[in-house]
Order: sequence, then structure tokens, then C-alpha cells
Amino acid sequence: QVQLVESGGGMVQAGGSLRLSCAASGPIFSIDVMGWYRQAPGQARELVADIDIAEKSGDITRIVDSVKDRFTILRGNGKRTVSLQMNTLKPEDTAVYYCWMKLYTRPFDRPSEYWGLGTQVTVSS
Repeated sequence: QVQLVESGGGMVQAGGSLRLSCAASGPIFSIDVMGWYRQAPGQARELVADIDIAEKSGDITRIVDSVKDRFTILRGNGKRTVSLQMNTLKPEDTAVYYCWMKLYTRPFDRPSEYWGLGTQVTVSS
């Protein structure tokens, strides 16, 4: 069973930093895309950043405009980890942050999507 486990959430004052990490485990053949979404109270879940993995041509990173100058998404050396470095946090960044991966559990199979359980990030003003 594939599992994604997040860590690193918490409470921080505005202007502070947090680093979220996500590790994938289980029967994984390869990972297609990995990223982070967030969901604020009463809001829809939204993409924050993702990495389209392309070993030969180079990974493609996408970050939404609202966090572009403050957040960085990083793929771990272990290939099954992804982190989100969040700097200059604002109260509007308060949300549950979810790790997401689109991956293959077997060669020649269709990719499936997996979600972590989420980690709370609270930014106080």
C-alpha cells in the first residue's frame, strides 16, 4: 500500500518560515508528479506547487503566483521525498497542506494519485 506521510507543520508568526516534508513508501515503480496542495477553512483545495519529474530532460517546477516569491518546492535526493520551504509566511497561508503524488506502482500500468493526510499550518498576525 502506497503511503504519503507529511511532517513539519505547526504554528508560526507572520514573517516566519516553515519547511514541510513528505515521504512516500510502499510499492512504487516510478513517480510522475509530486506536489503540495492546501485547503483553508471554507475554501476549495488548491495547488501550491508541484514538480513534473522528467529524468532525462529535467524536472519542471510549477508554483502558484500567490506564493511564488516565498515558497520553494524541492525534490529530495532519495527521489521519494518532496519538501516545501515556506518563507515570509502570511496569515492567509493558514491551511491544511497536503502532499500529493501521481505515480506508477507497476511498469506499463496507469498512474494513480495518492494523498497524504495533511498537516496544519497556522500563521498568526
